[in-house]
Amino acid sequence: MVSNMEFKHYSVMLNECLDGLNIKPDGIYVDGTLGGAGHSLQIVKKLTSGGKLIAIDKDLDAIEVSKERLKDFDNVIFVHDDYKNLPDILDSLEIDKVDGILLDLGVSSYQLDNRSRGFSYMGDAELDMRMNREQSLTAKEVVNSYSEERLSKIFFEYGEEKFSRKIASNIVKSRPFETTGRLAEIIEKSYPAAVRFKGGNPCKRVFQAIRIEVNEELDGLYDSLLNMSRRLKSKGRMCVITFHSLEDRITKNVFQYLYCDCICPPHQPICTCDKVREVEIITRKPIVASTKELEENKRSQSAKLRIIEKI
Repeated sequence: MVSNMEFKHYSVMLNECLDGLNIKPDGIYVDGTLGGAGHSLQIVKKLTSGGKLIAIDKDLDAIEVSKERLKDFDNVIFVHDDYKNLPDILDSLEIDKVDGILLDLGVSSYQLDNRSRGFSYMGDAELDMRMNREQSLTAKEVVNSYSEERLSKIFFEYGEEKFSRKIASNIVKSRPFETTGRLAEIIEKSYPAAVRFKGGNPCKRVFQAIRIEVNEELDGLYDSLLNMSRRLKSKGRMCVITFHSLEDRITKNVFQYLYCDCICPPHQPICTCDKVREVEIITRKPIVASTKELEENKRSQSAKLRIIEKI
């Protein structure tokens, strides 16, 4: 069992998200990445008994802790699932449209700080990195069974790691791996000494890439955001917090597509695509954490918040 004390999570850009959702007291809202219920708690506080919060997470620890933290509210529906399955979740609840959706795509502080989860390169733990511990694929399997070419591709595409080939080669030569500490050691040794610790820890990008692969974080993200946006009521809003450029680029592209009222080739004289504008973009530039928040939580440094409103 996980205690409330163990499950710490700083709610990134909390006030900005609450403002962005423009909460109606009797509305239906979705927190697709429940985590420690930081955002959810403040959302449900703004709802009357006629309102409803659907709280989703694929980490059972998050569900367990959040049920305790939100025990005083009887208008919360907890769902152990991936937010990407939101259309199916809503169908199962016989809900057609919702007033707001919040997605915080980051890893929770609990997941990073709890050594048994194997997300962090700080310290030593078993290689795991599963957000949903009921799934079979782990970081250990990725590191020990993927080919050198496949590892290099993952590190380059998901981690934007420029030494991806060298790191992948050294990992394959040093197999098998059991722990995060030994993996971190090999990654560090793969870097030229002159640039090893310039721009932060050299393990950051590789660990990010492995985590994304294990949890399929980018797989289907574009289509999922597209489909979720279409379950918003008119004037309903979607807020998405991203933590690296890959997520942010996908989110931005989805929002721009939804905003377009024509996707015909530029040289075509007459529109034949039937595409109509579906949303207004509330954030022309993404919102970033305030100076005060950055002082309190350094993990907010890379966070970007984008918001759309359904027409």
